[in-house]
Amino acid sequence: MTTETFSSISDWPTGGFPGVRTNPDTLLPAIVNEEAMQSALAESSDPADRIMALMLEGHPGEAAELLAEARYNDPESFKLRIFEAELHRATNRFDRAVELFRQLLGEVHGTAKEPVVHQYLGRAYFVAGNHVAAAESFTKALDLRVALAADASLIYSSAVALQRARNVLEFAS
Repeated sequence: MTTETFSSISDWPTGGFPGVRTNPDTLLPAIVNEEAMQSALAESSDPADRIMALMLEGHPGEAAELLAEARYNDPESFKLRIFEAELHRATNRFDRAVELFRQLLGEVHGTAKEPVVHQYLGRAYFVAGNHVAAAESFTKALDLRVALAADASLIYSSAVALQRARNVLEFAS
């Protein structure tokens, strides 16, 4: 079995927000620098950022309330729709999360947003224990990110997630 060694949190893939990184074992975002995250939140006017922070801090109820208000004000927001599905994943409603991510995939197919949705869908599958589907989604995200010449941090994130899903599958067999 191939295992990836992460010598420090700085080796963890970026979580897409200051102070947040993706745990390479769980593939879930984690706050690694509270001060950096709070500083970025203070400068942000995007409600999605606060929703993400509330979920990471373990306040899904407050996140859901803020999300409902934000979605009312901006029902078509891609980022808010991602966080709606993420909130379901974070509260262990995996079927609903997967359903929402798959719906989004149908809407963003062939666009630069497609690999983002595949990455989130893969994470939902991984956390739910469907490692085969997770590996398939992470493979699609990685392939698309490479084809689109995405930022290296995004390619790295997909590569780490895919390797983790493959490691779990290899260990299980």
